[in-house]
Amino acid sequence: MVNDTLVILPTFNERANLKRLVIELTELHGDIDILIVDDNSPDGTGEIAESLKSEKIHVLHRSQKAGLGPAYLAGFSWASSRKNDHNNQHNQSFNQYEFVVEMDADGSHHPAQLGDLLAAAKAGHDLVIGTRWMPGGSVHNWPLARRLISRFGTWYASAALKLPYKDLTSGFRVLSMKLVKEILQSDMQASGYGFQIEVVALAAQLRMPIAQVPIEFTERVDGQSKMNIGIVFEAWLKTTQWGFKRILNRR
Repeated sequence: MVNDTLVILPTFNERANLKRLVIELTELHGDIDILIVDDNSPDGTGEIAESLKSEKIHVLHRSQKAGLGPAYLAGFSWASSRKNDHNNQHNQSFNQYEFVVEMDADGSHHPAQLGDLLAAAKAGHDLVIGTRWMPGGSVHNWPLARRLISRFGTWYASAALKLPYKDLTSGFRVLSMKLVKEILQSDMQASGYGFQIEVVALAAQLRMPIAQVPIEFTERVDGQSKMNIGIVFEAWLKTTQWGFKRILNRR
């Protein structure tokens, strides 16, 4: 059986969380492949990833920590170029993946909710955003400051880019391979969480169908968040630049 869905898990120092997440994903969703993209984690995450390798679990090692966006672009390139030929004993030609899933490796996204996002994708949406800030969505164990940053970031990006979506920085989403190929052909600029905003903006510009599905987000229990002031500033700066470009292009 050829799996049509690839879950990409970017990792950097996720030793405490990776194995548990991969086991839960494979137990709940036997029809997916997983690609772990590790940015040379000094805590041994890459070695744990190697120990998990199987017919359905793959590992891509990168030489250094370069940010979320480049990690996903590397995963997208791997997904786009690889044929699903696990059982290709007779040189048969198999189709590529149809869907790619973005998902954090820290346990904040729940594998049990992946089915809802995939259902929306298979209903004809090129981008499905797992959304915290909508009816049915929720956030647990986040301090007020993180909530305000997230909500303000989405509000600001929505206003600057005229995007009517409620969680532009969400890291739990499903993309069609059609959108993935468009991303790979585009000049993507953001390396942090601004990359998530950039993907939505591109999909909207291309008039691709976009859906929002409520999710429950739970802050990590183990390990440290990668969020820092530099990532926040980059997202703000890039969004502002894209907003001005949008206005100038209308003139």
